[in-house]
Amino acid sequence: MCGITGFVNNSDRAADRELLEAMNRAIIHRGPDEDGFYVKDNVGLAMRRLSIIDLAGGQQPIHNFDKTKWIVFNGEIYNYRELRKGLIERGRKLYTNSDTEAVVALYDEFGVDCLEHLRGMFAFAIWDESDRSLFLARDRVGKKPLLYSHQPNGDLIFGSEFSAVLKHPSISRDVDRGAIDSYLSFLCVPAPQTAFKAIRKLEPGHWLRWKDGRIETKRYWLPDFSKKIKISEEEAIEETTRILREATKLRLISEVPLGAFLSGGVDSSTVVALMAQESATPVKTFSIGFEEQDFSELKYAKKVAEHIGAEHHEFIVRPDAIELLPTLVEHYGEPYADSSALPTYYVSRETRKHVTVALNGDGGDESFAGYERHMAMQFAEAYKRIPSALRKAFIEGPVGLLPTSEIKKTRIRDVQRFFISASEPRIERYFRWMSTFKPKVKEEIYTPEFSREVAGNAAIDLLGNWFRRANGSGVLDATLLTDQMTYLPNDLLVKVDIASMANSLEARAPFLDHKVIEFAASLPENLKMPRYRNKYLLKKVAARLVPREVIYRRKMGFGVPVGHWFRREMKDFVRDVLLSESFRKRGIIRPEAVEKIVDQHINGIVDHAFPIWTLLMLELWYRRFIDNA
Repeated sequence: MCGITGFVNNSDRAADRELLEAMNRAIIHRGPDEDGFYVKDNVGLAMRRLSIIDLAGGQQPIHNFDKTKWIVFNGEIYNYRELRKGLIERGRKLYTNSDTEAVVALYDEFGVDCLEHLRGMFAFAIWDESDRSLFLARDRVGKKPLLYSHQPNGDLIFGSEFSAVLKHPSISRDVDRGAIDSYLSFLCVPAPQTAFKAIRKLEPGHWLRWKDGRIETKRYWLPDFSKKIKISEEEAIEETTRILREATKLRLISEVPLGAFLSGGVDSSTVVALMAQESATPVKTFSIGFEEQDFSELKYAKKVAEHIGAEHHEFIVRPDAIELLPTLVEHYGEPYADSSALPTYYVSRETRKHVTVALNGDGGDESFAGYERHMAMQFAEAYKRIPSALRKAFIEGPVGLLPTSEIKKTRIRDVQRFFISASEPRIERYFRWMSTFKPKVKEEIYTPEFSREVAGNAAIDLLGNWFRRANGSGVLDATLLTDQMTYLPNDLLVKVDIASMANSLEARAPFLDHKVIEFAASLPENLKMPRYRNKYLLKKVAARLVPREVIYRRKMGFGVPVGHWFRREMKDFVRDVLLSESFRKRGIIRPEAVEKIVDQHINGIVDHAFPIWTLLMLELWYRRFIDNA
């Protein structure tokens, strides 16, 4: 696991070694063990290494046998031993035992098609001296990040994090206001956008090639939901277990201490149970909890740990959000408002004291229909078949009369929001459930100037693209594909990568193995969620591995009590930041709208926790990366 960065000048201008070193130092947390450089003519490649595999011989950059191609690599290739064996059988000469060398050797042999052979998580850059081209690639689901900037003069600059790319003097800090609008919808900036006009994200499942100052990008992978297999429920349980076991076993390859995050939910419990079956020693598990019991699943995590005989570690965190916020803003590099980044950072920090690699349960919900919105999307399809007059008279009318003035009535408001959106088209319905600031709310709170700047439906169009590409699948599969292509890589995987690598911890996710995702896509919808029962099949699998009481309970999620903090210890901080002159001058949100949101929340009238957190992280990002650049 590493961080990578570099550039290629579209001229004979020599690569600046000092600049490359500065860019590389900015991501030292991603790889504290050692660094590596390739500097020749107009090209500079660099990396920071967190040593996991081939500790003695895996130093980068690594070259092919005749030293015409050089690679810097971030990630892990779990089938590298099989790949190396095939390379050697085909006459290739290898000089290390690393997975990185297998990648550059495969590129030497297959070109861009090398990506079809890789099973793992990765972002890498290969400089080909023979045709003077730079090849960048990112793994199928976007576990590993890769940013780039294609300059007007043809130069290309890239890196794992904003901190590295922004060190380059050619990078403008001009803000992409359209990206800020997207952020206010989704809590994050969706790829390929970034908050900076000059920087773009290479999208998951894509490669990029630079040559003679021009770039070409192409998608090389997409799950296919159209090809369904015929399989019984029992066969599906057995095959799901088998493929998850294989994916988990592959991720146990390590030459350093290894453990797992254990939340006590279905996904992480399944992973640690399979780890225990494949490990000769007790699995090290790590759980985090809060003093606020509504946000703690420690008792369930402990039950699972005891059941599988794990070496279990619990951490009760008393988070100081004000103290940690500058660290989060610095590492994420652009506005990012998923508040679960806080516990993810804390559990990563504590886990790193014991191990270097941790498996997790990320990706289970997006393949096996684990979110309430998956049920709601299907239920809405049935609801729409009720005549409109009957819906309004006997359902929507009475529901609209329910009291919602107190924060404790949050569930009632959820029910109301469902019936408001259930009659809408699929895309608009999904967008309403996924967005923080809804389109109608934006109309009310945006300044006139910002509204004109970001006019259009870019956020809805992003989601609509994936619903339209769902190969004629049902609403559940279309929702899962959209989750996998938007929410998963833009929010969840960014959260875990940045929070874990900030603590020099490698996170691995068996559910994100592309073979697991492809198999789940091939399953009929009625096996994944029959009769509106979320995660039906995966729960059947998990119930054979861990206690049923852990599996069949309400999903809690990995949240933090930010709404509570905003009304108490963070109240003054929120007012100081969001009602400040600097925030007003951004020209994004009308000052009176912000004041109303803050006052309603603090006074317990309406729960505005998510909007406040979103605006707070936006203003703190502006101060760090724009005002103090």
